[in-house]
Amino acid sequence: MDKTKGTVEAEISKALTHWEKSYLGRGSVSVKSDILRDMIIVNLQGILTAAEYTVCQDKDGLLSVKEHRNSLVESGLDELKEIILTITGEEVLSFHTDLSTQTGERVIIFKLASDLQSKL
Repeated sequence: MDKTKGTVEAEISKALTHWEKSYLGRGSVSVKSDILRDMIIVNLQGILTAAEYTVCQDKDGLLSVKEHRNSLVESGLDELKEIILTITGEEVLSFHTDLSTQTGERVIIFKLASDLQSKL
């Protein structure tokens, strides 16, 4: 692979932004991807709507928004794995995500089949 780590990280961020817009209907305000050993850590800022922030003011609403948002993202997991495979040539072994209803930020971690960082 003749791409630099920074180039691959930028490609992942761009692809995930495009996926969010086409699959979820809207994108985040900013996306930053980092390759660390056999992981890709993606930080998405500004993903909650004003209405979701309002609903998150009580515990039931907060849990409901988190659950709903996570199930939406996980329903597109096959597509996300395909995006990562296409860009990096690496298979995704596992996927972890959570979102902060305080900051409106989502973190996604893709655990890869091998150490991508050492190949770049």
